[in-house]
Amino acid sequence: MHDAHATSADPAPFDALLLLSFGGPEGPDEVIPFLENVTRGRGVPPERLAEAGAHYTLFGGVSPINAQNRELIAAIEKEFAAHGPALPVYWGNRNWRPYLDDTLRRMTEDGVRRAAVLVTSAYASYSGCGQYHENLIAARAKAGPQAPRLDKLRHYFNHPGFVEPLVDHTLEALARLPEAVREGARLVMTTHSVPTVTAATSGPGGNAYVTQHQETARLVAEGVAEALGREHAWDLVFQSRSGPPQVPWLEPDVNDHLAALHADGVPAAVLVPIGFLSDHMEVVYDLDTEAARTAADLGLPVTRAATTGADPRFAAAVRELLLERAAALRGGTPARCALGALGASHDVCPVGCCPDPRGTGDGRRGEALLDAPR
Repeated sequence: MHDAHATSADPAPFDALLLLSFGGPEGPDEVIPFLENVTRGRGVPPERLAEAGAHYTLFGGVSPINAQNRELIAAIEKEFAAHGPALPVYWGNRNWRPYLDDTLRRMTEDGVRRAAVLVTSAYASYSGCGQYHENLIAARAKAGPQAPRLDKLRHYFNHPGFVEPLVDHTLEALARLPEAVREGARLVMTTHSVPTVTAATSGPGGNAYVTQHQETARLVAEGVAEALGREHAWDLVFQSRSGPPQVPWLEPDVNDHLAALHADGVPAAVLVPIGFLSDHMEVVYDLDTEAARTAADLGLPVTRAATTGADPRFAAAVRELLLERAAALRGGTPARCALGALGASHDVCPVGCCPDPRGTGDGRRGEALLDAPR
């Protein structure tokens, strides 16, 4: 078991942590305005927004992501209080309240000088990394010359604090399957589909989105095999495609894959949403509702593993990532914990990393976040 408390507890130069997330509606009246924020500038027709909004209606117009972020913040604060540093934790969203602009303005008013930023996306991609960098740059510009400096923490897809809870949750999901089909169950690792061009240009050298997910999937499968003393075959599949049909996106789709498994005689499956730190609408609708319906229609026994969420091991990993980055900024060479063969990700995204597939954005990435005249 990894000891996340072995790192030096000095947080300098950081005096705060910012949790940066996607956001989601918390009532029926917020659904369409939220979706309008998400799709602004993309020319999505109102009828398509209404169709997507119907998914939220099944859950009272409430996305689970905000509640889970509150749970994560509470877990991080508890971790910081128990082991140090006792830093304030702020929270801002890209698409809904609390908006990032408002949060960064409050941080400025509170006198925060430099903050580490944890993005609730573990992998390299434009929407999961590059776009958040651009959001941070824009929010700093709006907050004015006294806005705090910001350092986005590295990708954590292969950090044990992210992977180990997924292993345990997969074991729990396997145990919920009927005993007769349990040993032959396939592990179906799922993540959000993106356009193939976006996947191809992700990361400094390209193709990082798929490569990193494949590594996480392998690590989870290996952890399950070690715990049970038997191997389960696994596949990486994609879900929640939302683009026009003429644009190629990553495949196979989870629903098509379940049908293919059934046709091949696979007796059962566990859906493991490795692409999501916590439950989104894409998890509770696209997996728990739509994919579950597909499996029921096929007669294929399926369970779904929980996301990592606010697991205490992940809260400890957040603290470790902050302290690791702090030590590096002070000129040290801290240990950089990572499982598997890919190693720890870079701290600062190079210019041109994970470009906007639409050709917009300034591409300045991490370097531009440090230019405050303080």
